[in-house]
Amino acid sequence: MRYLPLSHADRAQMLDVIGVANIDALFEDVPKAARLDSLIDLPLHQSEQAVERHMARLSAKSTSAGSVPFFCGAGAYRHHIPATVDHLIQRSEFLTAYTPYQPEVSQGTLMALFEFQSQVAALTGMDVANASLYDGSTACAEAVVMAHRVARGRKSKAVLAPGLHPHYAAATQTLASTLGIEINERECRPGRDDHVVDHIDADTACVVVQSPNVFGEIIDLQPIADAAHAVGALLIAVFTEPVALAAITPPGEQGADIVVGEGQGLGVGLNFGGPHVGLFACRQKLVRQMPGRVCGETVDANGERGFVLTLSTREQHIRREKATSNICTNSGLCALAFTIHMTLLGEAGITRLAALNHEAACELAERLDRIDGVELVNETFFNEFTLRLGKPAAEVVDALAEKNVLGGVPLTRIQPDGDEHLLLVAATETNDADDFAAVEAALREVLA
Repeated sequence: MRYLPLSHADRAQMLDVIGVANIDALFEDVPKAARLDSLIDLPLHQSEQAVERHMARLSAKSTSAGSVPFFCGAGAYRHHIPATVDHLIQRSEFLTAYTPYQPEVSQGTLMALFEFQSQVAALTGMDVANASLYDGSTACAEAVVMAHRVARGRKSKAVLAPGLHPHYAAATQTLASTLGIEINERECRPGRDDHVVDHIDADTACVVVQSPNVFGEIIDLQPIADAAHAVGALLIAVFTEPVALAAITPPGEQGADIVVGEGQGLGVGLNFGGPHVGLFACRQKLVRQMPGRVCGETVDANGERGFVLTLSTREQHIRREKATSNICTNSGLCALAFTIHMTLLGEAGITRLAALNHEAACELAERLDRIDGVELVNETFFNEFTLRLGKPAAEVVDALAEKNVLGGVPLTRIQPDGDEHLLLVAATETNDADDFAAVEAALREVLA
């Protein structure tokens, strides 16, 4: 049975109220090249068996990240995920749950989210964390909006450091453009993040700095935090690799007011780019302005320990005009996967995991920096670094792929107008000596 809730008259009335001529006008901001002007070229019907065969053929064209030497990062990282993680998140009580709108009957889910919040707060060095956002880029955008809200309209500018991931910057720009927030953005190139302090002034509501940044550089946040606080601005610290926080000084100990990032590296596979899980933490004094859901611990009528959603009156699904954002849910299943992985590792385990990642990156960087036509750009890095190549990086990556080596991500893949000779290379605990030897030999041959 078809479900058609709106008549032509209903649609016409809504379009008239918002002031557009037709539904197509709602998609003007989507590039024309990305819009369909006809039906997708698919048969109208096929048997289930025929569809399965077709999908299997399509799947066979893909290369598994674990089947070849793999050094891609740039915001999404391949780590070993214990089998226990998938086993537990596929239990029906977790897999079928969406989000606890009736928290009193969702105690298991709420307890897991409470543990998730505790882990994120500890990892980032912050006072409080929410129950997750959709991904790191939307968390970054929401943090800028939160800082603007904290400033109560007195300050309108957000300063973005050059090393902020271009996708995070783009998501932030999109959300800020609807709220009158001025984005002061630097050219995305390495070695420039320290100069962000030169662009902080009395109209600055927040400064956004990523560490390790998109080039893998580790940034000293304290001087930037001091400069921001001197004019009453907030420092928003961003990360894309959560494992790095087990090796470097947490942002909260470097003066950050809000810490946001991507949690995919723990518990969540690459999955062709999603779904991921956004992490969001802040100082206690800012908690009432924090977007998203917050789980709290309490006691029930019998004095037993229990969990609830707290600060719910600020959420979009309850009081739209008082909401801190349009986010009124969370990436519950991915957050659970993160929590299970973190719990299995423990403090000692994640510290050791971080050390293994750094050791792998150091060995790989030393090998590749010896090749003619390769220059290591970084002075510091965790498990990802940037190389300057003698040939365009995109061409080199394609040539490496033909040799069954996925050698990294060209900067132009995420920043089309960026330096075409820069290649972002990531190494994790999943890489071994054979992988290093393969990429070194292949890169020497390609650049010869």
